[in-house]
Amino acid sequence: MEPLVLFISPNSADAKILSEMLAPTALRLDYAVRIEEARNKLANGPYRVVVTEAKLPDGVWTDVIELTYEIGVFPAVIVTSSAADDLFWAEVLNLGAYDLLAQPFDEKEVRRILTNACSQVVPKPVRKETARPRSISAKMSPNV
Repeated sequence: MEPLVLFISPNSADAKILSEMLAPTALRLDYAVRIEEARNKLANGPYRVVVTEAKLPDGVWTDVIELTYEIGVFPAVIVTSSAADDLFWAEVLNLGAYDLLAQPFDEKEVRRILTNACSQVVPKPVRKETARPRSISAKMSPNV
């Protein structure tokens, strides 16, 4: 069975780009617009990796991490943002995500990070405090 990657984003154009980037690999992309849609997919699918936009229509990336705990599945969670920097990367790792992927997407980086995440056995993580991250709150409008 091909490793499945779930991409959560309000941007369907990014889903198409990621899907095209992953086409030459063994990875297959599934897509959800909102966290609630992702909840149903995660509960019913064997996803190895979840790639989530930092800011979603119904929450933020830390809500996706909380969702994995809530439903008892533990894929590697990769956060993506156009505001990716070293501080945000450290925050993402500290709050339990696997990695941070900068936008616009770089094909080599996308394939490297997602292939590595899918090839690793992801143990059940130690639960970390997942308060709303300061860097996202400071950089993004809550009205998006």
